[in-house]
Amino acid sequence: MRSWPSHAVFVCLLGLPGLVLGQAVPGAPPTSSVQRIPGHIPRNTASLQGTVTDPQTRLGIPGVKISLLRAAGVAVGESSTNAEGVFRLLDLAPGTYELKAEKDGFQPLDLKGLLIKGPETKDLGLVSIAGATLATKGPSGIPGVVPSPAAPPSSPTGPYPGLRTAQSSSSPGPLGIAPEQVPPDSANFAKEPDRWDVPMPVWDRYGKGGEFPYTKPHWYDPFNRNRLKGDQPIFGQTWFFNFTGTSITGLDVRRLPVPSGVSAEQADSSDFFGRGEQGSASQSFRLSFDLFEGDTSFRPIDFRIRFTPEFNLNFLQTRERGLVNIDVRDGINRFDTHVGLQEGFVEAKIHDLGPNFDFVSIRAGIQQFVSDFRGFIFAEEQPGIRLFGNLRSNRINYNLAYFYFLEKNTNSGLNTFDPRHQQVYIGNVYIQDSFFKGYTTEFSFHYNRDDPTIHFDDNGFLVRPAPVGLVVNDGILQHGIRAYYLGWASNGHIKRLNVSHAFYQALGHDTLNPIAGRRVDINGRMAALELSVDKDWVRLRSSFFWASGDSADRSNALGLSGRGGTAHGFDTIVDETQFAGGAFSFFDQQGIRLTSTGIALTNPGSLLVSLRSNKEEGQANFVNPGVYIFNLGADFNVTPKLKAFVNANYLQFDRTEPLQILLFQNRIRHSIGTDTGLGLQYRPPLTENIVITAGVSDLVPGAGFQDIYNKRVLISGFSTIKLTF
Repeated sequence: MRSWPSHAVFVCLLGLPGLVLGQAVPGAPPTSSVQRIPGHIPRNTASLQGTVTDPQTRLGIPGVKISLLRAAGVAVGESSTNAEGVFRLLDLAPGTYELKAEKDGFQPLDLKGLLIKGPETKDLGLVSIAGATLATKGPSGIPGVVPSPAAPPSSPTGPYPGLRTAQSSSSPGPLGIAPEQVPPDSANFAKEPDRWDVPMPVWDRYGKGGEFPYTKPHWYDPFNRNRLKGDQPIFGQTWFFNFTGTSITGLDVRRLPVPSGVSAEQADSSDFFGRGEQGSASQSFRLSFDLFEGDTSFRPIDFRIRFTPEFNLNFLQTRERGLVNIDVRDGINRFDTHVGLQEGFVEAKIHDLGPNFDFVSIRAGIQQFVSDFRGFIFAEEQPGIRLFGNLRSNRINYNLAYFYFLEKNTNSGLNTFDPRHQQVYIGNVYIQDSFFKGYTTEFSFHYNRDDPTIHFDDNGFLVRPAPVGLVVNDGILQHGIRAYYLGWASNGHIKRLNVSHAFYQALGHDTLNPIAGRRVDINGRMAALELSVDKDWVRLRSSFFWASGDSADRSNALGLSGRGGTAHGFDTIVDETQFAGGAFSFFDQQGIRLTSTGIALTNPGSLLVSLRSNKEEGQANFVNPGVYIFNLGADFNVTPKLKAFVNANYLQFDRTEPLQILLFQNRIRHSIGTDTGLGLQYRPPLTENIVITAGVSDLVPGAGFQDIYNKRVLISGFSTIKLTF
């Protein structure tokens, strides 16, 4: 039997913390009384772990047989070292043991009097007999006979700098081969003057195309590295350019209550209500050019310039004259085009407020802004100045904004370059994780200053002031509005319950309301609440919406005594409401005109019955009937690409006195009717680059709606194709 080498060492670690069963914890009760598993008291056992290593190479020796015997020579456990020279013996009772280590070709090692008192941690070192020889193992874990010499210093002139080029007998390794030295940094790293242009290797593992790593980029591919999509600097190291092209194609067919044409071409078309079938098509191209300076995706942008023109083509076909234009000679069809500048601003970061990317920035120019979660009060793209940022590691976000409005093109809704003479001031703050984790609240203030003006829309209809009341009877009398909004809104979840709510109080005054016929103070309110629960692939939701209406009480705007009054109806600045069904609600998406007047009962994209001439070009009106909406709906994730929507609303007026005075009717009941809708949304590539949406909805008239119009059911069907690069 061969002898052990003089420098061989057995290092045995007794009861390492990770292997001791029932190890005592400082400050804890005795192990025997600790129940880590309820109803189970751990056994008073320990484990033995050790490592056999070569002191020269510091590598473990595999295949060493480890035996543990009682003092009387009775074997209680056996183990062998693994490829790293580690052995383990488990479930040992306290006592005195004898430890033996054996391997063919080596001198055995015997350790007597090894005392294990209980579950405790002990370190024990064992040294072999001096003068013995021990074969070591190389990097592969195979024992060798003669150690190899160490590798000489690397030659910088060799074909592979940093790698050994010759062997030396002075420092043998375990197998007679010198271990490889770690190459220097120059062999592992290469300096690149431009880290963005490092070429990616060619990937052709499967010999066919597909979404594989290192896909070769193309300028027309927005999904992989693309200089036009901000993936690489356009120049320098921190200047990026992002181009976004959007095409929106919309088709809509509907049946609405409309008056019969002035010049009737058919014998039965002289009735009060005409043929309300209509069809419209719209095509928009939106091109956004965004040049910005930044560092990483986490740090806010330092400087930005964005320019976004939009081109629109729209077509409308009706079955009655006087709808597409105030001039009945224009017939029943209309085709119109318009180009508007929807974004054109400069943004600069003023200051970094802390190391966690808190900042304050300013943005000036035409910009998009939605002041709350569901677009209840303000959703516009107008010229303005906005100061914004965040605090407390992005937990608090804030905005201070001022907007000076431009007029809108009537048929496309895009900006013109004519001033609107309306100014809006906004301040809001968002607090994330307020009250509950995942629940965000918002507090806001809005001030709407709408100066007295006269404006006819692009189709020749008077929209400002609204052509009702004094405006019709006593000439075009201008009036201004000073309205203040105090708001509290939220969006998020409280455990499993998804919650979204809003409450707004409107104050201020209208210098001459056309319906009331006098100056009125404003005191209106709006409230909304949506609760939903997600269960597997279904979201069940229920919501409630209320906007206050004005009554004929003497203290209100329609009172009979006094020259003053208070308007209790609620109206917004410019809303784009996504609530109670949104696109799949007939009442929300279709504009219903109030026949024999120049105003609308409802406007597209709004749940309010505000009696204003036009949501974008008209003025807010706080003498209105208000509305109650009770909603039930469900969203279904049918597949990852396909979603389905079901929606139902019951609607009724809050007050009907404004309608009675406006239409000269003695009695109008409160029920508007039932609004139901179905919809689908399909995303073929599982992204927002292609989104196809389609839906149908109807409104079954209630008693109050029948008092104003008739019993005919109103229907609508639409489809939208949105393509984004």
